[in-house]
Amino acid sequence: MEVNEVLKLAVNALDDKKAEDIVVLNMKGVSLIADYFIICHGNSDKQVQAIAHELKKVAQENGIDLKRLEGFDQARWVLVDLNDIVVHVFHRDERSYYNLEKLWGDAQVMELEGELL
Repeated sequence: MEVNEVLKLAVNALDDKKAEDIVVLNMKGVSLIADYFIICHGNSDKQVQAIAHELKKVAQENGIDLKRLEGFDQARWVLVDLNDIVVHVFHRDERSYYNLEKLWGDAQVMELEGELL
């Protein structure tokens, strides 16, 4: 499956569970970790877990290799590794503290309208 298709599936899965402030960073040329970071947050522990669970379910249903899922039990910062895409699902209180958007400020922010939704 093409990385753009995986991006679209992931963003839609996050949106389906009402993840807030979804941001996609193009990490090509900025980091060797992944080609894309997706960052979002939920407003409660339960919502963060629901978002991560939905992403895992969508990945499995579409044959997308889920390399790692970390932080699910604590539900403060769940990291979902989909090979070329790493999804960061934060609890609202943690997102501003870690501020990954600023940390990776060299990365281009991708437009979510149209192509990805």
